[in-house]
Amino acid sequence: MFNLFVLQLLNGAQFGILLFLVAAGLTLVFGIMDFINLAHGVLYMVGAYLMAMLSALTGSFWGGLLLALPATLVFGLVLEFLVFRRLYDRSHLDQVLATFGLVMILSEGVKIIWGAAPLSVSMPDVLSGSIPLLGPLRYPVYRLAVIAAGLASAVGLWALINHTRAGMLLRAGASNRAMVSALGVDISRLFMLVFAFGAMLAGFAGAIVAPILSVDPGMGESILILTFVVIVIGGVGSIRGAFLAALLVGVVDTVGRTFGPILLRMVMEPAAAAQLGRTLAPMLVYLLMAAVLFYSPTGLFGRKAAR
Repeated sequence: MFNLFVLQLLNGAQFGILLFLVAAGLTLVFGIMDFINLAHGVLYMVGAYLMAMLSALTGSFWGGLLLALPATLVFGLVLEFLVFRRLYDRSHLDQVLATFGLVMILSEGVKIIWGAAPLSVSMPDVLSGSIPLLGPLRYPVYRLAVIAAGLASAVGLWALINHTRAGMLLRAGASNRAMVSALGVDISRLFMLVFAFGAMLAGFAGAIVAPILSVDPGMGESILILTFVVIVIGGVGSIRGAFLAALLVGVVDTVGRTFGPILLRMVMEPAAAAQLGRTLAPMLVYLLMAAVLFYSPTGLFGRKAAR
């Protein structure tokens, strides 16, 4: 039982890292721009599809990864230039409707280009296999590499936000966008910078998860919902909050799906426990979100920004 718990804890950490990579850019978009972008998950999906295509063209996982990141970044900037910047001054309802429509358009576009059948990406040989952890427990090397890559990205993003001029502007914009604009900062360029980083991080998440999960047109929509939960729990505009909330959500979701039915078997019949466990497990992250908001309406590290 302990080995199973450790295994699911690592799986939850890996899932949380992916959630953080997607949520990091989106929480900055919320915090700085006050912009609701339902199409952010599309960048995660596009990153995975570009990874599948480019790794097949180059015949190399690493070649596909190196090309997929700038390609996703450029794709995000094109969307920002053609669509998003025209929505900054519109109401939240307009933003929701427009970006939801964009999700539908891009999902169909992916089906037209790559087809509706799931795609797969080969795992690099150097990261294949597994290593022993505790006794007979072994864990895939690639999943550990995903955790390490996500942690390295989090550290790099923390350094960028806290120790560079660009990061200073991002933090100032999250605190008081009007004041930053009044001081002569080019808000349009700042918005473009935020979208560039958000697109690259989301694309990176999609690219590195491609060898683990099947690449399909609905993958962006499924992760977007949990990404919003992460942002609400962590606090809008907070990278630190997004990181901690993503790990928390990833672990609660993964461990809850595994151990929920096991715990229910202690007080219920096995069949009923399994059915009830499958029903309750997806609700755990939302119950967690409700509990956090009850005690802290702005999230773990959120604060109300002046507009």
